Amino acid sequence: MTIRKYITGIVLVGVLGTGIVACQKEEYSFGEIKTPSELALDIVVEGADASNPEGNGSGYVQIEASASNAITYKIDFGDGITRMVPGGTVRYRYGTPGTQEYVVTVNAIGTAGVVSTISKKVAVNVIFEIPAAILSSLTGNGSKVWVTDNQAAGHIGVGPADAFEPIWYQASPDEKAFTGCFYDDEITFSRDANNRVSMTIDNKGASLIQGASVGSYGFSGPEDCYPLDVSGVKALTFSDATSGAPASVSTRIQFSVPGNGAINFATGANVYEILSITENTIHLRNIGVDGNAWYQKLKVKP
Repeated sequence: MTIRKYITGIVLVGVLGTGIVACQKEEYSFGEIKTPSELALDIVVEGADASNPEGNGSGYVQIEASASNAITYKIDFGDGITRMVPGGTVRYRYGTPGTQEYVVTVNAIGTAGVVSTISKKVAVNVIFEIPAAILSSLTGNGSKVWVTDNQAAGHIGVGPADAFEPIWYQASPDEKAFTGCFYDDEITFSRDANNRVSMTIDNKGASLIQGASVGSYGFSGPEDCYPLDVSGVKALTFSDATSGAPASVSTRIQFSVPGNGAINFATGANVYEILSITENTIHLRNIGVDGNAWYQKLKVKP
């Protein structure tokens, strides 16, 4: 054997040896698999007290999850959002206006992905940030009384749901005076220290109900005055308008009225879009039970 052949043989054996070592299977181990135990979940709504159990309207909650043998936590906030929270503690803000109830679910994750789960319900109030100009015009220094703007053309009107003006009908000044119940309603809008707006209505015992809507309030008959119960303080929920109206014809802010939803002219609706508002006038739009767009104009009580 020549020296050259001898050297080649050594290299070949070395390469084969390296390949054998490289092909050896590596083994891994998770160690002892431990399922998270003693799982606890604590949720505190910011600003909650005896008077405001759902919080101060900010929408923030403090969530604290803990467990033995947990590596991380997966939190489902109950509003469609899920997040990994390694420490188990997070400050979270809900965004849907009004008081909503959510189910918060926490998965405590241990070694090898084993999971323990806990859930808890929480009610959270979110106050929509009403534009300052609208809030001031609506409630003044804290409270303001409004009545039907009976001298304005179109203080009641109706049009198609895909339009933003009463192209089918507009009431002329004092046209509904014969009803005897419409123009005497007093609507008071008030706000508290957290800018939560509420409404009270004094309808003197009767409200004007639009013809197609009479049945939805439990009465029968044509458009007329009916003994509609509008008593109590109504906590209003404000939000961005959903109508798609352009800024040229609307403030693009709406509010919903709990209960039967009526203000001064009942159409079966409970959501009202503020088309325009000044210190002395409001122009509202709603979709009645008949599917049409109804319009109402209010003015500050003289």
